[in-house]
Amino acid sequence: MTDRELLEFAAKAAGYTGIVNFNNTTGIMAPLNPTGTSKFQRWNPLTDDGDALRLAVKLGMDVCFGANYVIVRGSVQMPLVNNANDPYAATRRAIVRAAAAIGEKMT
Repeated sequence: MTDRELLEFAAKAAGYTGIVNFNNTTGIMAPLNPTGTSKFQRWNPLTDDGDALRLAVKLGMDVCFGANYVIVRGSVQMPLVNNANDPYAATRRAIVRAAAAIGEKMT
């Protein structure tokens, strides 16, 4: 699954509608709140710690760490990501992968 697909499915799981743009650098433009508004913000939990944490909390995920991996529980699958090089990026990616799995099931 591409980063774009991951973000779109994760946004769907989080309840964001009306995504207006996608850019590989900035992520997606999503409403400031899931109920919809005329104001949009950049949203990219793959690169932004705050976006990833809010996503994990909103979806009630458990984030567990091992010696060289991170696993996220709270979806149909439990994404496992190696965190040897960058544990922060691995954690964000695991959260987004878990959220995307939830969002994909909603289609």
